[in-house]
Amino acid sequence: MARGRDLSAPRFVTAREVEAHLAPGALADALAVAFRDGAEVPLRARHMLGAEQSLLVMPAWTDLALGVKLVTVTPDNRSRGARSVQALYIAFDRSTGAPRALIDGEALTTARTAAASLLAARYLARPDARRLLVVGTGALAPAMARALATLPTIDHVQVWGRDATAAQTLAQRLRDENLPCVAAEDLEAAVRAADVVSCATTATTAVVRGAWLAPGTHLDLVGAFRPAMREVDEAAVARARVYVDTRVGALAEAGDLLAAIAAGVFSPEAVVGELADLVRGTCAGRATAGEITLFKSVGTALEDLAAAELLLARLD
Repeated sequence: MARGRDLSAPRFVTAREVEAHLAPGALADALAVAFRDGAEVPLRARHMLGAEQSLLVMPAWTDLALGVKLVTVTPDNRSRGARSVQALYIAFDRSTGAPRALIDGEALTTARTAAASLLAARYLARPDARRLLVVGTGALAPAMARALATLPTIDHVQVWGRDATAAQTLAQRLRDENLPCVAAEDLEAAVRAADVVSCATTATTAVVRGAWLAPGTHLDLVGAFRPAMREVDEAAVARARVYVDTRVGALAEAGDLLAAIAAGVFSPEAVVGELADLVRGTCAGRATAGEITLFKSVGTALEDLAAAELLLARLD
């Protein structure tokens, strides 16, 4: 008889398994429950390992689940042809403390980031939104396209990148997955025509201008996760009703919001609500067809925990 997996040892879950078992819609549903119910989520700890390299530790737990994500950031890896950000998620048995699984952290982060944006868009995008624009062509961009294209009325997807060839390649990849996607050549024109604009870049200066946003646009920002990074200008923030995944994270790390605060066109008190407020009904989502909404995400360990628990339930 063939021997099964040793249940006393933690399993390793590959990126391919994460992608296969965490569909955006189902994960967004799981995140809604997690944000509604809450968890213990300490501030993530950043440890400098030198002038540039750092280690991030992101734990979260509930009465039923426990996990931690370990992230290394090594900027010099670009010159080595390796990823600058690498991650591993460790899920533990809540009652015994024994490790249950080691999960590819980059794939888990990608999946939960896209699902969180989908969850926010369910409350903040117009119900009749048809045109989606994804700004960026990196590892996160296809996940954002796949997730936000599940909004019920989206029937046209564009991607834009500084590298036109990369944008064409990504558009073809998404068409091969049966998404109605084309590459945008003119960013300003694409933004002006879009109903939902999702920015997933590593930009340090504004890529999207607030003056380009048409009434009724939903702006989704996931790329700038440090104070020195930003994807939109101050006008975009000033024109919008602003929502965040968590206030504590966004107001500490979201360069888009911090730049607008420094410029005097926005204030922390102007954040309308968090994802938890939206799913609990303690703040309103989109109020009118013509308003511009903005969702800023920097990530939270609560999302990692919920994603890991859903993944492991589907693998068991």
